[in-house]
Amino acid sequence: MKLQVLVDNNTYIDAYYLGEPAASFYIEEDGKRILLDTGYSDILLGNAKKMDIDLSKLTHIVFSHGHNDHTRGFSFLKEKIDLSQVSLIAHPDCFLPREDDTDVFGAPFSAEETAQIANYAPSRMPVHLTEKLVFLGEIPRRNDFEAKEPIGRRLKDGLWEDDFVMDDSALVYQGKEGLFIISGCSHSGICNIIEYAKEVCGDARIAGVIGGFHLFETGRQMSETIRYLKECGIEKLYPCHCVSLTAKAAMLAELPVTEVGVGLRLEIQ
Repeated sequence: MKLQVLVDNNTYIDAYYLGEPAASFYIEEDGKRILLDTGYSDILLGNAKKMDIDLSKLTHIVFSHGHNDHTRGFSFLKEKIDLSQVSLIAHPDCFLPREDDTDVFGAPFSAEETAQIANYAPSRMPVHLTEKLVFLGEIPRRNDFEAKEPIGRRLKDGLWEDDFVMDDSALVYQGKEGLFIISGCSHSGICNIIEYAKEVCGDARIAGVIGGFHLFETGRQMSETIRYLKECGIEKLYPCHCVSLTAKAAMLAELPVTEVGVGLRLEIQ
């Protein structure tokens, strides 16, 4: 599997890509060309061009969840590229309207509109994109230190309700050295995600993790997450997007944390 970071909060020195507080990963595996998330603006288009990535050859788009820092770039992508033959996979709740007291931050298009643009295939269950690469679907929330607080509200079946971002999901690659997790924001909890990946793939080895962990402040969630990741014996950890400097510093003290920025390239066997 080949992975490149197309959109992230950070950029590397002397690379001269654009960054924004959002996320998008480009993945190639077994002949498939996949975007996990599309960022917030049109910068994925310029960054992809500079990286010699031809987005017109995409086979899949996957949304990790429905917040606009992961979905809004789709509005710009569809204007430049014919996506009618592209499979688009997401949790069925991904495109629900979302808001809090100060902002509207759901995807700027509905499920119905999405289905007119690409081959939309919603799923709560795991979906194999290739033999080794799996969309996890809805993540069971089993740890008592993760995913306990709502993030604004969502409109479902005509009613506004607390939003626990139940659509939050991730990808997992089944490699020779174990599982490699690719998350968007981990609103469902990065430890919950890893546990479910183990269950779905039947492999307890965790080779690495890249993506947002939604960790910002010291406290029980951070300490328990670090403890869990240490117990997993992870050799490659790439926290990015929604991970604060405080969280990265705490993890770096005890875990093999690697810097992430737009342009990072990984090859996982």
